[in-house]
Amino acid sequence: MTETTLTLRGEHITLDALLKATGWAGSGGAAKQLITAGEVRVDGAVETRRGAKLRAGQRVVMAGQAVRLLPAAAAT
Repeated sequence: MTETTLTLRGEHITLDALLKATGWAGSGGAAKQLITAGEVRVDGAVETRRGAKLRAGQRVVMAGQAVRLLPAAAAT
């Protein structure tokens, strides 16, 4: 399984936005289909809420790919 990381810009990102940001879904409609079909797991559990708020430390898996969310960089 391939695992990458994504640094958040704020406190959270919604699941559908994450799928678009990673390129796993080409559009919001495609993201919605993947999520409602039960193709996406968050921290090991199927997540069917496309607006689910994901935070730093969580791991999202879909189709043999994984992404770990990192906290936003501290402002200097």
